Amino acid sequence: MAVENDANGVSSEAEVDKPNVRGDYLFLLFLMLLNVVNFVDRQLLGSFANFIIPDLQLTNGQFGLLTGLVFLFFYSVMGLFMGVLADRVNRTRFIAAGLALWSVLTALSGMAKGFVSLALPRMFIGVGESIMTPTAMSLLADRFPSSRLGFASGVYYMGVPLGVGVSLLIVGYLGPAIGWRNCFYALGAVGLVLAVVMLFIKETPRRHIVDAQAAGVEVKTKQSLKEIAGTLWSALKACPALGLTIGGGVALHFILGAATFEQVWFVEERGFDKADIAVKTGWIAMVGGVLGNLFGGIGADRFMARTGMGRPMFLFWIMLLLAPMNVAYRLVPPDTFWFWGGVFLGYFQLGCFYGPTFSTVQELVPPRIRATVVALYLLLLNLFGLGIGITASGFIIDAMIARGVEEPYTWALVGFSMLSLLAIPLFYLAGRRYEKDRENLFATLS
Repeated sequence: MAVENDANGVSSEAEVDKPNVRGDYLFLLFLMLLNVVNFVDRQLLGSFANFIIPDLQLTNGQFGLLTGLVFLFFYSVMGLFMGVLADRVNRTRFIAAGLALWSVLTALSGMAKGFVSLALPRMFIGVGESIMTPTAMSLLADRFPSSRLGFASGVYYMGVPLGVGVSLLIVGYLGPAIGWRNCFYALGAVGLVLAVVMLFIKETPRRHIVDAQAAGVEVKTKQSLKEIAGTLWSALKACPALGLTIGGGVALHFILGAATFEQVWFVEERGFDKADIAVKTGWIAMVGGVLGNLFGGIGADRFMARTGMGRPMFLFWIMLLLAPMNVAYRLVPPDTFWFWGGVFLGYFQLGCFYGPTFSTVQELVPPRIRATVVALYLLLLNLFGLGIGITASGFIIDAMIARGVEEPYTWALVGFSMLSLLAIPLFYLAGRRYEKDRENLFATLS
């Protein structure tokens, strides 16, 4: 292993697989818990769609803006700056500050009286939440070796299905009992308690700095913005697989954005009771999503070890096999196996996505900019993938309703499901190029 490469922040081509201690796994589980709270916070507005839209007299377009660009613009753009900061500051305290900020603003959201008074806290909730994932993924990359990074990313991203599921269970069980506003107040209080706990957790040493210092090589612990941007640009040029993986993630997020209107679709066009369907889909989201996270994280690690191809190829096969069901279940009656099987597989596929892609984007850049590249990835996923999916689908649904189109929610969801299939060829190309591009990265940056 070339020490000079480590000093410059470039991982060696064969990272030593050091055994993880019990504290690493406990820390991983705590970060997963914070990510659950993160996604409950993010999804609760969409999960309460059938309550909030009539209460605040919102149009579908306005609701799409609240769950889309109003939140995602600030979350995505500020997230890039937060990722850069995470590569320079104490990361555990940074997460604690973000968690406290978004929790206070979540509680304030419960006081909203209309579109504007809900939009203002949603903007700045995005700023607080943008700190969480880039910083957490950087921490995990310093605690887990490359061969286990898919697993660690998958466990961390169990927060997505668990958060989505818990938000739906809150709607189904607590919504009718205490109202949507009190649910927002309670969530804010829980977040503040966890922020205090996070404040007292010690920072994780940055592995590339520790390795360089152990070898007696001087290494810069802080980089200028120009140095970070230059390193990122070099990585993007050296690794087309990085851009292809990011592009596949953006494409997949088109349907995830449009699915903000899924609870309304269940009620308006499939005839379910709003509380009952929230409970049913909440449990399905948690079971299907967690199984997907485990299968995607562990399976992608093993797939790469056995085939030598990148983890995106693993996602290519999953998406290719599940594509017919993911489109067809939108069109079948709700009392059939195909309908409920499609709902389950949709959450399963979502769970499979996170471990393979987030580990891939971290492995195709030098470790000193891992938080930055995760933040860039999140910016593109959210601003373009979710942002277009949510906002465009809201206005498209309103336009179809105005023209008297039957089942406008169904056709919007089908259309965005088809658009998301663009991810399949992108993941295929990324998987084929992964190993070669990773070698090119080390050759370029050494």
